[in-house]
Amino acid sequence: MDADFCREQVQRIRALAERADPFTRRRLLALVGRYDAKPGGPSRVAERPLPVRSAPPAANFSGSGEA
Repeated sequence: MDADFCREQVQRIRALAERADPFTRRRLLALVGRYDAKPGGPSRVAERPLPVRSAPPAANFSGSGEA
């Protein structure tokens, strides 16, 4: 793969990871790690820390079954 292509993919994947739930974020960042393992490590230049997000609040259900 072309180094520019890999760098662009890493940027896209990191952007997705910033908005993803914790499980998906871990999977996306693992994918970034696979790109890093390639010769030249394309994301080393564009690497930046992801913001820490808390889990979304749990939905409140009334239990009556009515909307």
